[in-house]
Amino acid sequence: MEAERHSLLLNDLYELTMGFGYWKNQMHEREALFHLFFRKNPFEGSYSVACGLGDAIEYLQNLHLSDRECDYLAGLIGRDKRPLFEKGFLTYLKKMRFSCDVDAVPEGTIVFPHEPILRVRGPLLQAQLIEPVLLNIIDFQTLIATKSSRIRTAAGGDPVIEFGLRRAQGIDGALSASRAAYVGGCTGTSNVLAGMRYGLPVFGTHAHSWVMAFDDEKKSFEAYAQAQPNNCIFLVDTYDTLKGVRNAVEIAKKLRQQGHQALGIRLDSGDLAYLSAEARKILDEAGLPEMAIVATNELDEHIITSLKNQGAQVNMWGIGTKLVTAYDQPALGGVYKLAALKQEDGHWSPRLKLSEQLLKVSTPGRLQVRRFELDGQFIGDMIYDELSPERDDSILRHPTDVTRTKRIPESATAKDLLVSVFQRGRKIYPDVSLQEIQQRAAAQFKEFHPSIQRLLNPHEYPVGMESNLYRIKTNLILKLRESITSSTPVCL
Repeated sequence: MEAERHSLLLNDLYELTMGFGYWKNQMHEREALFHLFFRKNPFEGSYSVACGLGDAIEYLQNLHLSDRECDYLAGLIGRDKRPLFEKGFLTYLKKMRFSCDVDAVPEGTIVFPHEPILRVRGPLLQAQLIEPVLLNIIDFQTLIATKSSRIRTAAGGDPVIEFGLRRAQGIDGALSASRAAYVGGCTGTSNVLAGMRYGLPVFGTHAHSWVMAFDDEKKSFEAYAQAQPNNCIFLVDTYDTLKGVRNAVEIAKKLRQQGHQALGIRLDSGDLAYLSAEARKILDEAGLPEMAIVATNELDEHIITSLKNQGAQVNMWGIGTKLVTAYDQPALGGVYKLAALKQEDGHWSPRLKLSEQLLKVSTPGRLQVRRFELDGQFIGDMIYDELSPERDDSILRHPTDVTRTKRIPESATAKDLLVSVFQRGRKIYPDVSLQEIQQRAAAQFKEFHPSIQRLLNPHEYPVGMESNLYRIKTNLILKLRESITSSTPVCL
């Protein structure tokens, strides 16, 4: 199962049929440029948290086609009962080793629509075949990291635990979600395999079934305290919540006499604002102010915000379904578009996808993102073309609204976001721990205006195109539209 995650068969059939077409037309080794990006921030928000690069690197390093998989492709037939693929093409695929250049924004980077998150340069066939898995990895993990970040923002300084294994979209989805949720700001996970694989802190106590397995609630708490004296958070809402809190208090006091400290209680149903406030009173009056109150029960950033506004006395939040499934937006909608092809004379020919919707018109060139900073705060991002001989760093031009521009002060400093990950198929990007990635995301937020993190009506961070790139794109659009109207091929 693990090896299949790196197989060329983890693909859409049309990628392989296109690949065969490139090979058949002697285009497969032609150098191409692709960009992976998204067009709209998820969750009606103003930002996204780039995530998934680590898993994408692992996939590209281990990309292969086994004998068994090659035989399977050889057995695929078309409507005429003849093979879809020639033997020579399958032999080529089997011997192929990843040899592209890859540049990407580091994980944990705060990113915005239209900006390339990842850039691939290399043989057209290779760059084409890796599209589906790169989108699968980057789209999903960026989506979950962003959701996690929003929940962390709503929780303020309270710890947030991801515990969505049983509700996640399959086993791989659960592991990927645990990884991405941590990048976005979660303190840890309930998923023990994710804890081992990614080095994440793991958390967990007991379920209602533990309480129900005993004759009464108090006996269940006492038995759990004996089994886990150093990990006691009592789930108190199996029968009567406030009575459950009092039972937990009684057992917590016995634990204290034995030299141990109960960690807290968990509320999983009912009016969490009211019950947490009443529970806090009971715990404090019993001389147990250090015991935390953990809230679960289908929570998300909006419910957490509402509970905090109601004065809920919750110290830790457990988030499952609505985090790992990105409940209110199941997909990021990222895309992977061809942006340039290299000609026989060594020059790059720009490529652009037209659309009736301006939002869906792609941007040509070898794109890079330059982030400007002034007085300790990020003030805007510029998308520019590294292939262009000229560049104007003074003005950002909105990608889809010609009336909107932003002037960059001369005193602003700048940093390019895309960094080299692979050179000719060789990984040069350093290994980075998830703790470092999480810290990067947290540090970056401090340099953005807090208004971009607002859940309701967030500020739109300025992202624009460099003026020369804007002109190139506009002129290419006009030429393509004219060629469509006149039926005259456009010279790129």
